[in-house]
Amino acid sequence: MKVPFLDLGASYRELKSEIDTAISRVLDSGWYILGPEVEAFEAEWAEYCESNHAVGLANGLDALILALRALAVGPGDEVIVPSNTYIATWLAVSAVGATPVPVEPDPATHNIDPDRISAAITPRTKVLLPVHLYGQPADMDPILKLARKQNIAVVEDAAQAHGALYKNKRIGGHGDIVCWSFYPGKNLGALGDGGAITTNRADLADKVQVLRNYGSRVKYVNEVQGVNSRLDPIQAAVLRVKLKHLDEWTDRRRMIAGAYSENLKDSGLILPRVPDWADPVWHLYVVRSPERDALQKHLEEAGIGTLIHYPIPAHMQDAYKSLGMADADFPLASQLADEVLSLPIGPQMLPNDITIVNNQITLGASL
Repeated sequence: MKVPFLDLGASYRELKSEIDTAISRVLDSGWYILGPEVEAFEAEWAEYCESNHAVGLANGLDALILALRALAVGPGDEVIVPSNTYIATWLAVSAVGATPVPVEPDPATHNIDPDRISAAITPRTKVLLPVHLYGQPADMDPILKLARKQNIAVVEDAAQAHGALYKNKRIGGHGDIVCWSFYPGKNLGALGDGGAITTNRADLADKVQVLRNYGSRVKYVNEVQGVNSRLDPIQAAVLRVKLKHLDEWTDRRRMIAGAYSENLKDSGLILPRVPDWADPVWHLYVVRSPERDALQKHLEEAGIGTLIHYPIPAHMQDAYKSLGMADADFPLASQLADEVLSLPIGPQMLPNDITIVNNQITLGASL
């Protein structure tokens, strides 16, 4: 590829000395499960997210599952989820025995539409689960207002939103509990799987800490039926290094997004729209076109990597056939699946890379 969608190797090479030193520190310590390195990252991540507590976990899906378990969500309960999201959001709900109830997105932002949530609430609704998709915050104030009025908890899926701001406050503590992924391709990515929750509620942080470690806070004393979902100290050390550079790397992403928006404004594509209360971190730069497949093929032939987030809506996946949902039940999610295309974006992209992408999109639009 002339321009890869994301160059993880370049991310490592930029910080190689710091990362290698951090990994060696863990190896020399002889402490390979939880311990001081994880605790240090948890404190630093909580502070960065403007939250009182952080708990490191094995991955982002576990973060969602354990958040729901900490809120006692289970069989018979319903959880409001976006119809337009990665399937992990739905899978977490199913994993605790609850039922995902989809709500369509705002077509301008692709995030869950707060105005549509109320109609989906029933007496069985236990949690509202918005996703900060593509690194752009969902509109939290109306969601929180509705949840508080109905006595419903709010869990945020922030797997793509490291450092994003909603009305000048970082994502990390608006709802009851916020779930993070540190998958390598995320804005703050480990060198393997990793995850966390942040929360301002000490009771929820404590419950997740116990659940992640076999339901135990004292060795061989198990209070509840927990799991093994502990953030690895080596990954914590890598994340501590990358966290120091996260704001700089986010600024680079914002520069790339700005260049795309300026140069592609007359391309005929539907470009991302950012509300004035949002400060996104541009995990993805997602455009829309009815000719998406032809455009993607043209870019691929020109050596430009793109991805589709996401080609099959969750309600149409075989995994959810049992819910009996049809494509037409959620037409906005289905339309987005047919039209969205994510352009290359990453902190190691060079100015010439951006020019190549812009020029090839312009050329593709004229073919």
